Amino acid sequence: MAIYAERKVSAFIQDRYGPMEVGPYGLLQTVADLLKLIQKEDIVPQKADKPLYKLAPIIIFTAVFAGFAVLPVTSGFMGSTTEVGVFYLLAIVSLDVVGILMAGWGSNSKYALLGAMRSVAQIISYEIPIALMVVCITLISQTLNLQEIIFQQGILWSETEEGAQNYLFGIKALGIETTTIGGFLTWNILRSPTMLVGFLIFFVASLAESNRAPFDIPEAESELVGGFHTEYSGFRWSMVMLAEYGMMLLVSFLGAILFLGGWNSFFPNIGPLKLADWTTGVPGTLAGHLWGAFWLIGKALILVLIQMWVRWTFPRLRLDQLMQLSWKFLTPTAIILVLLSAIWRLLMI
Repeated sequence: MAIYAERKVSAFIQDRYGPMEVGPYGLLQTVADLLKLIQKEDIVPQKADKPLYKLAPIIIFTAVFAGFAVLPVTSGFMGSTTEVGVFYLLAIVSLDVVGILMAGWGSNSKYALLGAMRSVAQIISYEIPIALMVVCITLISQTLNLQEIIFQQGILWSETEEGAQNYLFGIKALGIETTTIGGFLTWNILRSPTMLVGFLIFFVASLAESNRAPFDIPEAESELVGGFHTEYSGFRWSMVMLAEYGMMLLVSFLGAILFLGGWNSFFPNIGPLKLADWTTGVPGTLAGHLWGAFWLIGKALILVLIQMWVRWTFPRLRLDQLMQLSWKFLTPTAIILVLLSAIWRLLMI
């Protein structure tokens, strides 16, 4: 679906038709491409390091898709309930760097090696602002549990054993002490004065983390033919590309969970839109779960659409511009936001 959508989005932006021959409106074009890739010969370069070459796509694919194990879809339907879900997510996704380096080195190709080195430098550089933005959220939420972070974004006011915790400045002064009012005002992007900038940093860094334009330096076809996967063909190449789309979806889910309220709706949690009893954390009705899944997946897909929009709108950065953006602008700003988030949390107590 994402591949078809990207083709149609790019065609719309560039005033072209896009796929339209295979199936109605070209809907089966991706299926035809998949059948073609499965049937293509699996070519392994004669002088390649064969174990590294063959194992690299599996590691890239596994590292990305293992991250989905901790994503909560609704208040009651989730993967692993680990208390350190955010930490696990950052750790497991970082392993794709190992697979990329293996692919570049194992191919025994200068183009592939240069693409791998570029990709490793880019991903490691942009993981820092992403991690710092996650630190900002954990400072405000006081938890690494993704489900708990979402629950906190569904309330304006919460009575806990430690006492009243004010989640929006000035809300106590208004005399509002309820646990059933939510909506977009309680999302982390508006919960702290600095988190709007934090979300922008997270989104820009996630584009680079996914090797998406304008940060697709590792795959610059005009310079490196295709980057670290130049020598791959058939199904191994499709695994690498599927991992890229998986990373797009994963960082979009993470952005929706950390900043945009997760499975919480835009509206106050009243009537059929109420997803859970916030005082006890008891999951709500089946309709509530379905609505929750709709909101979370919808927010993630909107972010994926914006990623595609950016790709076909902005030109590719030079390598030096890409590194300057990370080390001279995003990372220092992210460090300042961590400090401000800590101060904000102290003021909330």
